[in-house]
Amino acid sequence: MDKKKIVVVDDSTTVVKFVSFALKNKGYQVVTACDGMDAMEKISALDGKINMVITDLNMPNVDGYTLIATLRNDVAHKELPIIILSSEEGSEDKERGIEVGATSYLVKPFRPDTLLLEVSRLLNPDKIIANNNHNAD
Repeated sequence: MDKKKIVVVDDSTTVVKFVSFALKNKGYQVVTACDGMDAMEKISALDGKINMVITDLNMPNVDGYTLIATLRNDVAHKELPIIILSSEEGSEDKERGIEVGATSYLVKPFRPDTLLLEVSRLLNPDKIIANNNHNAD
């Protein structure tokens, strides 16, 4: 079975390393990018064969909002799960992120288990993720 390929986009090398480490430990294949422009180039080089994007918002060259909007304008990425991982916690930032097409919005600092649960939930929508719904019928 092919590993799910996740593109992690952030201009902070510390965040990229932290997120990549958590994802790789769960068996995901990770492609990293330092900003939206770098991400678009890498996604294009992969012929768009990716399963998810996790992106920051505030980055040089091409920000996260523009990256998400660009991906959503491509029919191949209309349904691609996109998680925003940002230190911006204002409701306007979250609303704008969802408006441009993000699937989910997590605020930094974050717990790795929270991110991994969200990644699993979005990549496996038909699978019931065990958390606090142990007695669900």
